[in-house]
Amino acid sequence: MTAARILVVDDEADIRMLIDEILSDEGYHVATAADAREAREKYGSQAPDLVLLDIWMPGTDGITLLKEWSGDEGTDCPVVMLSGHGTIETAIEATRYGATEFLEKPVSIAKLLLTVEKMLLDHPRSTQREVPARLPPQMAPLGKSEMINRVRRSLEQVASVASPVLLIGEPGTGRTAGARYLHAMSMRQDRPFIAVGADDLSSEHAAATLLGSADGEPGIFARADGGVVLIRELADISAEAQRILLDVLERGDYPPAGRLARVRADVRFCATITPQAQVDPGHFGVRADLVEQLAIPAISVPPLREYAEDVPELLRTFVEQFVDENRLPFRRFGVAAQNRLRNYPWPGNVRELRALVRRLLVMPGPEEIPLDELESALRPVDSADASLLKQDLLSLPLREAREHFEKAYLTQQLALCDGKVGLLAQRVGMERTHLYRKLRALGVNFRRTD
Repeated sequence: MTAARILVVDDEADIRMLIDEILSDEGYHVATAADAREAREKYGSQAPDLVLLDIWMPGTDGITLLKEWSGDEGTDCPVVMLSGHGTIETAIEATRYGATEFLEKPVSIAKLLLTVEKMLLDHPRSTQREVPARLPPQMAPLGKSEMINRVRRSLEQVASVASPVLLIGEPGTGRTAGARYLHAMSMRQDRPFIAVGADDLSSEHAAATLLGSADGEPGIFARADGGVVLIRELADISAEAQRILLDVLERGDYPPAGRLARVRADVRFCATITPQAQVDPGHFGVRADLVEQLAIPAISVPPLREYAEDVPELLRTFVEQFVDENRLPFRRFGVAAQNRLRNYPWPGNVRELRALVRRLLVMPGPEEIPLDELESALRPVDSADASLLKQDLLSLPLREAREHFEKAYLTQQLALCDGKVGLLAQRVGMERTHLYRKLRALGVNFRRTD
């Protein structure tokens, strides 16, 4: 079976890209359109299983386009309307022409994923397509290096265990993909996988999101019954959300909204956290007891710069994906470009690499991407990183080359540790007093806050 095809129609480029990235990360085939003309073309040629359609667009608006598609027999697939300022009259009109659901902008990630999954399950278009509940082994995490193989093996080993899992890594490393991989390898693979983050777990929304609302809307614990709940970035969710999660983890049940009796929580919890927040949770506003409850076990997902040998493989994977699924023109990265990217620090990790590939494929140019175009598309790095990446260290005396490397390395690692030398010492495996002397000798600025 192949994953469901989703067409996203919105005139705002940022929204199109955000929804595309979210749904693509979840395993769907996503096509986008900026206006009615482009939407008509892709609707006709790609036969989507679901359309996310903005109401307010210049020229032909979403309601008119929906009316055009619906005809006498209705649309060929479910249509979810997107609107930042809809009215009851607009909703009624859209429903008359076949709209099945509405999403308010800005779109909540959790609400988007729940709506998409519900629409595809309630309105199956083809027996040849499915909601991507199972991921094949090569899908996540991406890479063939021994480091990534170890991550995959760790996820496979704990897949059959019912315990929570804490995924430690920098943003963009593929922690969510790792959680989905764990879910796909587990006995819960046929049950829901629901991911929530800070927007849904603010202090005012946490109880309703997790436990349900007073008007009878079930919470995530009920919706995910038998499945997996992924909490994205523990350091970003509210204290109230942390309190509720800890209570459920410790007791194994929860109090649904409007009911006196508690209900058993048949849910496996996964959570993501940065290395800095995991080492010093209190400094980042995370309850240490919550981290302890979730870290059974803890699995580290490495930053891309630590397995740079996989960069050429990742480049090929993403080029093929965008060419096949988004009909983008084929372009390739030559040896020089691949070498440059193997030595780039990748502050945004795999997510940044994927976005870079897409940006370069969208832009017109020769089939082989030239180095000057590649350089202009990369995120600027600071002077310490630049000296390490662009300078030929082999041309320098050993002592000078070592000093250049150490300064660039420690400067970047210190930034990742939020300027805290104590965390840096743990990260790089050095005794703190010796590390202070090294930083002063190299002229690395640091904040002595710990």
